[in-house]
Amino acid sequence: MVKRLRRLRGFTLLELMIAMAIVATLLTLVAPRYLASIDRAKEAVLRDDLHTMRKVIDQFQADRGRFPTSLDELVTLRYLREIPVDPLTERADSWRITPPPAGMGGNVADVHSGASGQASDGSPYASW
Repeated sequence: MVKRLRRLRGFTLLELMIAMAIVATLLTLVAPRYLASIDRAKEAVLRDDLHTMRKVIDQFQADRGRFPTSLDELVTLRYLREIPVDPLTERADSWRITPPPAGMGGNVADVHSGASGQASDGSPYASW
């Protein structure tokens, strides 16, 4: 009867400490890879958003003979459904606008991320 009660009491403190140490070790191996994959995913989304917006700006310029006056004009005229959110700043109003050369008409010839810092390849986000 005593042996049976001993088995039902649960884990010992030593067994729990060993299990927690194993879990902590696994977390220290997995966490950096997880965080790096999040950063790579944000960079991929940023590249795709920039590519899409630049393509739409070029289409607008080809259709209208001028550049858009703002990113909102692209939404108003249904070239975009909405202005994408910059995945690094997590805001839709942080895009940096590059104006066209003089005499081209409009205000938006190119867009860049408003995020500070550098990408995993060492280039600044603002230069993308």
